[in-house]
Amino acid sequence: MKKYLISTVVVLMVLAVAWPALGQREGEEGRQPREGRRGFQDMSEEERAKLRERFRSMSEEEKEKFRAQMGERFGRRGPMVGREAQMKAIEEIEKQLAELKKAIQAGPEREAFRKLGEASPEEQAKLRQEWQKARQEQQDAINAIQEQLSKLAGPRPPVARPGVPIKELKEIHKLAVEENANKTAERLEKLIASYQREPKERPQRPERPERGKERPTRPKRDVEGAASGKKAPDFTLTSFDGKTVSLSDYRGKVVVLEWFNFECPYVKYHYDTTPTMVNLANKYKSKDVVWLAVNSTNHTTPEANKAFTKKYSLPYLILDDRSGRVGHAYDARTTPHMFVIDTKGNIIYEGAIDNSPLGRKKEGVVNYVDKALTELATGKEVGTTETKPYGCTVKYPR
Repeated sequence: MKKYLISTVVVLMVLAVAWPALGQREGEEGRQPREGRRGFQDMSEEERAKLRERFRSMSEEEKEKFRAQMGERFGRRGPMVGREAQMKAIEEIEKQLAELKKAIQAGPEREAFRKLGEASPEEQAKLRQEWQKARQEQQDAINAIQEQLSKLAGPRPPVARPGVPIKELKEIHKLAVEENANKTAERLEKLIASYQREPKERPQRPERPERGKERPTRPKRDVEGAASGKKAPDFTLTSFDGKTVSLSDYRGKVVVLEWFNFECPYVKYHYDTTPTMVNLANKYKSKDVVWLAVNSTNHTTPEANKAFTKKYSLPYLILDDRSGRVGHAYDARTTPHMFVIDTKGNIIYEGAIDNSPLGRKKEGVVNYVDKALTELATGKEVGTTETKPYGCTVKYPR
């Protein structure tokens, strides 16, 4: 029975989200009207008839004004999802549920892992590969289901909390950036985002596991110690446009991994204000350097990443790591967080892209990735192997 636990949980998620999305409502019995508001459902039949008659007699201009007044009084909601779109989303969920069940059934039994120590190295490697493939297929199906559930729920516009002077906070944030008050600017940025209810900028806080449950552990790197010489964990990911990429495919080439989230202001700076990443990727493309962006943002969508790729004419792929599996393997903490991997598969630099967050430094700016790639190309030893990364926290799934 444990084997189908994930399927059962996802079915419950579907029912929980799809039921209200399809317009089902609770019975009126026991419902208490909200204080200070009297909705249509709380009116008598006579009052409802009068309201309908009044609405029919209005001109189009008066109707539009009436709708605006009701919106201000009772709050606005995003546009409802049409029946055809709902049915299409549900069909896709059913399809992904079948894929999820298939992936769970295809994965190795837990008993096989208990006997792993008795197996030969070849059998161990094969079993691990099967397990990783099954886990990736399961996660892909769950991500696809979550995406369809979001469509069923419908668009939810950001809602500012009443009484909060968002405009004034933004002006103060702008002033803090100009005066290089970095910590103040970061705190204001998070405060503004929390007031606007935008989850993309909320600080990530690790949840404490319930009593009796094991604490989650992150996969460890192959080699501990300084950045230079660490073995880069191998991985296989699919790009948002459907291409499968394995790090091992590029053995013999230098690889740059850029942890990426286009919603983060620190990432936006290197694409909007100055095309740092694109310029570097193009600069070293002819020197057998492979550039890959990795998006571990749990709530990102394929459509948004495809649109970003097209808008900025990216010469490299954006890899889908919404599960956070590869991000945790590399201990990627911020966006951007950079890793340079040499031809032998060792991490020879990790950390910040440069020493000037948001271009605040006017003199003595060092691009650490450019410096490391230049040293590699000229046969020199990489001088700076590790720096502290800056940016937004990686929005891993909880």
